[in-house]
Amino acid sequence: MKARVTVTLKNGVLDPQGKAIEGALKSLGIEGVDSVRQGKVFDIELSGTDKAAAEAALKAACDKLLANTVIENYRVEIGA
Repeated sequence: MKARVTVTLKNGVLDPQGKAIEGALKSLGIEGVDSVRQGKVFDIELSGTDKAAAEAALKAACDKLLANTVIENYRVEIGA
């Protein structure tokens, strides 16, 4: 089974890397970029077929390692 975990900064948390990317895009002549927020994506392959157990395990992984829950949100998506 495959899963994707997306980690993003919470609203209100400053994102200097996103600001740098925004500036770089504008300097490359890319028009219409109002703002950029950066994040992380983890593609994870899991053994087993129990989606509920997989989601619980991944949420625990996010709380303990993959995300800093003080300043970041995460979303877990379980595929087939």
